[in-house]
Amino acid sequence: MPADNRGLTSPEQRLGARLARKSSAEMLQARLIEQEQANLAEAFAHLTQSGSLIAAATVVVAARRRFVLGMGKSLGYATLLAADLQASVSKVTMIDGAVVRPLDVLAEVTETDVLIAYSFRRYRQTTIDVVTEFAAAGGSVVLITDTPEHPAAEVADALIVVPTASESYADSATAVAAASLILSTLVTARAKGAGRRMEARSVLAERLSLYHSNQEERS
Repeated sequence: MPADNRGLTSPEQRLGARLARKSSAEMLQARLIEQEQANLAEAFAHLTQSGSLIAAATVVVAARRRFVLGMGKSLGYATLLAADLQASVSKVTMIDGAVVRPLDVLAEVTETDVLIAYSFRRYRQTTIDVVTEFAAAGGSVVLITDTPEHPAAEVADALIVVPTASESYADSATAVAAASLILSTLVTARAKGAGRRMEARSVLAERLSLYHSNQEERS
């Protein structure tokens, strides 16, 4: 892990520290790949030892309603996980701040609800507040973040910590994506009716012609 990873809190700081020195594209690519390999190795070792993904999957499967939240760059992670979960379990809702607002969700939280929240530095205050209020209302929280000292870590029922160290100006998303895939797969494997749900969705997708196919394939 780069020694200055946690100290460089903004993209412009990381750009100046890591990409200011001249190097060939080949050398930069090699540094980036080496760091991403290290991230995955560190993430898999920690997740295996902590059991946090299995604990999180248990919480998600047990819930009746599942909400997914991410703001800023974390919106992309949240959208990816929500799409994977929607294929296998029911009542998965993405809190996007537009159609589904945090206020509307928080007003109706029950103890059978779970919130899966992504929050990475520089830690959006709105995400911290929503997580805290969701837990206070009796709902369960799965928090996916980059440090066990996250401001909302204390209220999480399951805390998934993944490394985001990088040789780039942007913090790494590699381990985040990997953890998200494993989580959605663990949930799907334990969810009742996942196969029937996927089969029904496939039939509907074909009826609606959602995916491209040439005339020969369709005939």
